[in-house]
Amino acid sequence: MKFYRTERFKRKYKKLPQHIKKTSNKQMGLLLSDPQHPSLNIKKMNDPRSIWECRITKSYRFTFQIKNDSYILRTIGTHDILQNP
Repeated sequence: MKFYRTERFKRKYKKLPQHIKKTSNKQMGLLLSDPQHPSLNIKKMNDPRSIWECRITKSYRFTFQIKNDSYILRTIGTHDILQNP
């Protein structure tokens, strides 16, 4: 699997605090190596586009879709992003 980042994801990632960037990078690495890792707490969202959410910290999440052999990273930020994944 590999990552593709949407422009929205890239913009929001740049605005994150440095410690959240570091933790999100760790979590994305886990997603690639062990998608079943319990710290990811991956959940399929109630969305017809098959969007998934993944935990970074207690307050931060990122969303993604799976297409073929790729994760498409859609957005990243606080829980508010889950309103518009």
